[in-house]
Parts: sequence; structure tokens; C-alpha cells
Amino acid sequence: MGMTWSESDGVLEREFVFADFASALKFLNRVGDVAEKIQHHPDMFLYNYNQVRVSLSTHDQKKITEKDYFLAEKIDDILKDF
Repeated sequence: MGMTWSESDGVLEREFVFADFASALKFLNRVGDVAEKIQHHPDMFLYNYNQVRVSLSTHDQKKITEKDYFLAEKIDDILKDF
């Protein structure tokens, strides 16, 4: 599902494609729950009813940090349920 994480211009990004809107929305909510717990918030975009783009960057440093790699790992773990 989707590609692997890519790094460009200080952003770690990945695209995801789900079976339907409900699955994409459930994924977004699960990522949001984890992000809130660790207090590191990604940019997330749901489009074409079943596609999600997640962008990670440490906004105050304007670059990718260990926080972003950590959240990417957590997102990969969430993905295993889909």
C-alpha cells in the first residue's frame, strides 16, 4: 500500500491508498491519536476519497528530526492494521 517514505526539502512524506473512504478516515484518526500523545503533529491530506498524504517535519526547526522518524515508524505500525 503506497510507497515508502521519501525525503525532500526538509519533509518526510508518504502517500497511502486505502480500499475506501472509511478506511482512509480511520487511518487518519489513528495517526492523529498517536501524534497527539507524542505531541508531534503531521500535515495530513485526505483526497480522492481513499488517498492520504502524510508530511512530517519539525516545524520550529524547518527540517526532519528524530521526532519525525519516530512518528513515521509509528505510522508504519498503524498501517499493519489495514
